[in-house]
Amino acid sequence: MLFMQAYPVPKTHNPATLILKPNRSTLSYPLPNPAAPHASAQATLRLLATSDMHINLRGYDYFADRPSAAGGLARIATLVRQQRHSAENSLLVDNGDFLQGSLIGDYIAYERPDDNPASHPAIAAMNRLNYDVVGLGNHEFNFGIDFLETALNDARFPVISSNVFSPAQAQRHSIFEQTFMPPFAILSRQITCDDGSTQPLRVGFFSVLPPQVMIWDRRHVLGRVEIRDIVETARTLVPKIRAEGADIVIALCHSGIGDEQYRPDMEHAAIPLAGIAGIDAMVCGHSHLQFPGPDHAASPQIDPDAGTLCGTPAIMPGFGGNVLGQIDLTLLREGNIWRVKSHESRLIPTAARGADHRLLPLIEEDEEVLACTETAHAETLSYLRRPVGAIDRAVHSYFSMLGTDASVQMVTQAQSHHLRSLIEGTEWEGLPVLSAAAPFKTGGRGGPDNYTDLTSGALTIGNLADLYVFPNMFRAVHVTGTQLAGWLERAAGAFCQITAGGQDQMLLDPDFPSYNFDVIDGLTYEIDLTQPSRFTARGQMQNPAACRITNLRHNGALVEPGARFLVATNSFRAGGGGDFPGAEGDSVVLRGHKTSRDILLDYVQSGAAEGLDHREIWSFVPAGKATVLFDTSPSARAHIDEIAHFAPELLGDLDSGFTRFRLTL
Repeated sequence: MLFMQAYPVPKTHNPATLILKPNRSTLSYPLPNPAAPHASAQATLRLLATSDMHINLRGYDYFADRPSAAGGLARIATLVRQQRHSAENSLLVDNGDFLQGSLIGDYIAYERPDDNPASHPAIAAMNRLNYDVVGLGNHEFNFGIDFLETALNDARFPVISSNVFSPAQAQRHSIFEQTFMPPFAILSRQITCDDGSTQPLRVGFFSVLPPQVMIWDRRHVLGRVEIRDIVETARTLVPKIRAEGADIVIALCHSGIGDEQYRPDMEHAAIPLAGIAGIDAMVCGHSHLQFPGPDHAASPQIDPDAGTLCGTPAIMPGFGGNVLGQIDLTLLREGNIWRVKSHESRLIPTAARGADHRLLPLIEEDEEVLACTETAHAETLSYLRRPVGAIDRAVHSYFSMLGTDASVQMVTQAQSHHLRSLIEGTEWEGLPVLSAAAPFKTGGRGGPDNYTDLTSGALTIGNLADLYVFPNMFRAVHVTGTQLAGWLERAAGAFCQITAGGQDQMLLDPDFPSYNFDVIDGLTYEIDLTQPSRFTARGQMQNPAACRITNLRHNGALVEPGARFLVATNSFRAGGGGDFPGAEGDSVVLRGHKTSRDILLDYVQSGAAEGLDHREIWSFVPAGKATVLFDTSPSARAHIDEIAHFAPELLGDLDSGFTRFRLTL
């Protein structure tokens, strides 16, 4: 088991030292006294991978303040130890988005005292697991570059990022000397072959992330870094890694499996990336899906059974630690050249649904990971349980996609209240104030427990985080009536097109994330599902003439194309996140200094939430008594009277744990 030993990696005392110098284009960690190469040899290298952990370190749902059977790094750690033990040769990598996504991450970034000397708990846990290489994801930039550098200062593993550059040295003819982090790492190892001999193997890694970070986190990255195209970066970099001596090259691709045809600055670029010569295997991510498996349909470039993209072995290990990704690469050495002879890709789950459809853990949590995250866990619980106000009615998100959602209206009304206070005495005073927000927890890939459910009474910090899960900043944009209609058309892509009078048609497009289903408070409108969607689930124009939004009104009057409005929203949306008309980064007129969650906190502490003005904002256009199938949490049954106008029929529980209703439109 020589290959499995933990070898010391230089600790980065100052993140600035990670910027490459002319004589430091790779990170290499050789073993002493490598054996002389044989003429031929065969061995198996096991690649273990996590991605999109989103600081789910333990089996605990901080938003709901309760233990969870789903995922977590502590359970992944147990699997890692098992899979390492059953392999002669293994490497463990992470594919990014490990610092943000759970309330413990927000606590560390915003609330933990600055003089606290403790390591970031995610880094501490990853150190304990002896990760070999880690790549950055887009959410690593959510708390700012200074925070990111400080967190990585304690990492005892190489952190790489290939397409994030320092603009201060933006000489585009060279890709190897001015990256924010080292652009690649080459790990030198002794690999145990099938015949018991050992051979040297140099494994090269590079890491890429979506260039849209320049939009999504503009306030943090503008002027600090420059993020370039994923595929063009790799085309230049892979030959360099080979030239530096890598026997095989593995891509850490924090990008989803999307379009097969390359276009510049793709967000989901895994397929064009896989087609680049010289890449032997890939770890994909970002979209929170799984591969291999049924999440991706077969095509000439995608084999969801064999686990290949363009013939290249690939895995996408879900999110939150719900699965561990594994690729076993059978390597054949002929002379001085290693090549991949065959491979086996698989995903190993940490939990499964029982006979009653409840999620049950398949494995125990690792005690070492629990121990090294215990202090931060306890501090987070103390923080999230702090009382901040009260509400006088139950608030939940079980029917957010049906037009009945007090949870979104708490956010929109808090934003409207804040915007009105900001524009007093300014040139914008007098313009109609609207407020846009989306439901964040509506099941989806997060499963049937991924809903907000607050009872009337006291509210805590954790409850507010449950209502607003992202660390976005407040923004206000200036838009026209035409842009408003386009904004809502983009949101209306959440629904499938249905046939009037048709029976049992699926209501929701499973590829559309609920955080892009913006509701705009201050308007009333209807959505006609018999019409096609103007946009794809990812925001690309597909039917320019399509019109689902009808009867769009403000204060009872139809919205004119040239009418002007101020819309309260967040930094992600206002900066172009989601590709919404009217919110493309150039319409921002006010940049608040508070997070959206802090604005919600101010609203609740003022007592305004106790008299929440819940009213209908939108509804569906009647569709000739068509019936649709709608999946939600089993807990929604307790609130079924709220959707009585749909004549709901309970169809029962699904194997996925969701409950299915038939609704009449």
